[in-house]
Amino acid sequence: MILTVTLNAALDITYRVRSLRPHTSHRVTEVTERPGGKGLYVARVLAALGHEVTATGFTGGATGRSLQDHLTAVPRLVDALVPAGDATRRTIAVVDERTGDTTQLNEPGPTVTPAEWSAFQEAYEGLVPSADAVALCGSLPPGVPVGAYAGLIRTARTAGVPVLLDTSGEPLRRGVAARPDIVKPNADELAELTGSHEPSRATQDARRRGARAVVASLGTQGLLAVTPEGRWRATPPARVHGNPTGAGDSLVAGLLSGLVEGLPWPDRLTRATALAAATVLAPVAGEFDREAYEELLGRVAVTGETSAA
Repeated sequence: MILTVTLNAALDITYRVRSLRPHTSHRVTEVTERPGGKGLYVARVLAALGHEVTATGFTGGATGRSLQDHLTAVPRLVDALVPAGDATRRTIAVVDERTGDTTQLNEPGPTVTPAEWSAFQEAYEGLVPSADAVALCGSLPPGVPVGAYAGLIRTARTAGVPVLLDTSGEPLRRGVAARPDIVKPNADELAELTGSHEPSRATQDARRRGARAVVASLGTQGLLAVTPEGRWRATPPARVHGNPTGAGDSLVAGLLSGLVEGLPWPDRLTRATALAAATVLAPVAGEFDREAYEELLGRVAVTGETSAA
């Protein structure tokens, strides 16, 4: 079982319009709802890949109930979300069918009380020992301590369970110091963490700060991985156009599934890169185009060397 943590879950609503123009009214051609937040995206992709997944975090209000209703339809996914008093947030994605561009509107997260945070920690401590790996993903809602991920990482390490961290800002800085097995920043998050805009130098610096392995997402340039086993760069065969929402989370799912399956790093990076590109091509956030994924697997280029980094 893989455990995913989404402290700031959301109900994702996607509107499709023929052409998005400011200061006008629009006729929506299609509306879809999906459980969202980075860890829930990861969980859904892992389940689609055939892995058993348990998803935890917070849920509340009518929006939270709707989110949980959607989760029940996902095979191989167990809902272990912890109740909260405030309503779960919503995110709105507006897709322009003419250009393929997406405009994203994210509501603020609910405020978590100290009692709710304590209840979550207790639930998490009960789930971790049964997990093969843990993913800690996304922003922290108001009320959750800024060092929350660092504490959750230490809990997983004490249990001997590998943990991946995907967040930003001060939660990332403090989390890295707790020595996660993998961190997955994008280029901006990596630069903010290290102060360097040169990816190779910045990934090395992130490792020195405590991360065992760093996999940096560099957009159209693919991935740069610096690990104890070596350094690699993975690049997709061509730039893809579509809705990028959830692509980084599919990347995380690829890394985690490869980890628990015992794949070597080049194979993990191939899977992660192909999944990210196939997610951009999917019409709805948090899903991936399976046919495109299987075709891309044979076309991702991974270069590098196996050695101590």
